[in-house]
Amino acid sequence: MNIPVASYFILSTLLFFIGVYGFVARKNLISILMSIELILNAVNINFVAANRYILPNLNVDKPLMEGYIYTLFVIAIAAAETAVAISIIINVYRQHKNIDAKSINELKH
Repeated sequence: MNIPVASYFILSTLLFFIGVYGFVARKNLISILMSIELILNAVNINFVAANRYILPNLNVDKPLMEGYIYTLFVIAIAAAETAVAISIIINVYRQHKNIDAKSINELKH
């Protein structure tokens, strides 16, 4: 079954805007972090789909996989970002006993 590349780009666009909406509309820091992960996954889908579209199968013996390599870097960076963000959220919870972004911002001023 061959799925057209445009379908991947449509899925990626939907994921990206769902992530942006979640980032803007949510108050909980964990939900904001999950929205950032959605945005990063949309970028990953774009990398892989663009790799498949630009370099379909030029050389079967040694395929060019730049999009996949970029995706692995983004996944590694996202994992490190998640670890740092969760540790920050835990420290914020320890200090304020709350992870609501709006109330933490009000406590700071």
